[in-house]
Amino acid sequence: MFIRAETQTVHDNYKLLIGSIVPRPIAFVTSIDEEGIVNAAPFSFFNIVNNDPPMIMFSCNRLPNGEMKGTSRNILSHKEFVVHIVDEDNIEAINYTSINAPHGISEISLAGLTTVPAQEIKVPRVQECKIAMECRLVQHVDLGTSDMIIGEVLVFYIEDELYENGRINIDKLKPVSRLAGATYGTIGRTFDRARPLYDSK
Repeated sequence: MFIRAETQTVHDNYKLLIGSIVPRPIAFVTSIDEEGIVNAAPFSFFNIVNNDPPMIMFSCNRLPNGEMKGTSRNILSHKEFVVHIVDEDNIEAINYTSINAPHGISEISLAGLTTVPAQEIKVPRVQECKIAMECRLVQHVDLGTSDMIIGEVLVFYIEDELYENGRINIDKLKPVSRLAGATYGTIGRTFDRARPLYDSK
């Protein structure tokens, strides 16, 4: 079967994208608005884009009328944000932050989460998250119906129990990923494969 994207609706293409590109990591992003209110929201269009310097990206869809959502507006205004990793212990609260709260209402308080000061930036991190990355805006890409945000990681917060010889213990982190619809996934069977080396002989 071949399906030309141009023959489908935007929603039909969306369903194929989120059903095919799985599992997707989830960025739980905090930012602050002009009044200093903390905005928080999860995004599954999220990944690493560079390691030297360390950079990550996420994409935030716009409102139906074309306006930017609060997260994008806040980051463009203040140039700072924090990305947290979603895990089995905090998924219920973080999912609740996707609520359609009106402007001026912090999703953090609605979800019963706790903010704590960051090390290098004004945007706070969320205490209930085991991993957080304090970021400075590097680039904003206007995609028309969404905004791609690229940030440089200035500070990594990692809970001590997860950190082992410079690496993250995945079994202790228990990350959660996004699938299609309202479905999430956890880490199941894992396996190792060494990268092959070309032998010119």
